[in-house]
Amino acid sequence: MWLRISAIVMRFFFLHRRSVARVMEIFFWPVMNLLVWGFVTSFLQELALPKTVLFLIGSVILWDVLYRSQQGITLAITEEFWVKNIINIFISPISVAELLGAICIVGIIKSLVTTIFLALLAFFLYSFNLMETGPGLVLFLGNLLLFGWAVGLFTMALIFRYGRAGEALIWGVPFLIQPVSAVFYPVGVLPLWLQKVAWLLPSTYVFEGMRQVLATGVTDMFKLGVSFGLNMVYLLLGSLYFGWMLRRVREMGYLSRMHLE
Repeated sequence: MWLRISAIVMRFFFLHRRSVARVMEIFFWPVMNLLVWGFVTSFLQELALPKTVLFLIGSVILWDVLYRSQQGITLAITEEFWVKNIINIFISPISVAELLGAICIVGIIKSLVTTIFLALLAFFLYSFNLMETGPGLVLFLGNLLLFGWAVGLFTMALIFRYGRAGEALIWGVPFLIQPVSAVFYPVGVLPLWLQKVAWLLPSTYVFEGMRQVLATGVTDMFKLGVSFGLNMVYLLLGSLYFGWMLRRVREMGYLSRMHLE
């Protein structure tokens, strides 16, 4: 099992090693987001607003973890459709679980590289120290990775079902979640009915917890625990939905049809 997973991981490594575009994608958009929001934060500080505007920089870095982990699953498999390799993967001895496991490992590596790079850039450009979040930082990142995987499973299932018509979901779904997750502002600014929706998302607890620890130095383990529990529920539902949709696609012949498109 591990031999097959490591083989897929190595395949992605060789793809990135030979593709400047793939490597640049890991850094370009995260850096652009950090620069824009970082300079906005600097401007707000010049207006003598509280130091809490630094939350924006932390939010940009943490949001990228969720976004990258979701895209890690959806883009990795979608690329197999683009190069017409999806049939080869599913007729090989590799199981779906092994494929997803390898993709998640690649996603972790890419997220760690991006997060470390952004954290260093934020420190030198804006004097923002992500390590001020303390030991809870690992739990924040872990919860965002898990939620990104869950969202990725739902997104990938829809792409299997609707093919190229559903490819816009790769980039669209995360940004449907972003406003409700209270990434750049507290949950309290949302309408009351939307606050109830926000507290159903694991990401909301992470961003609220991040703001709390930067403001007070105290990590709310209860929020992190609730986030983890919700993540387990969403991962289970996402896995079941993905497995069910994949069976449906195979039964209806959509997989071979998408391969020929």
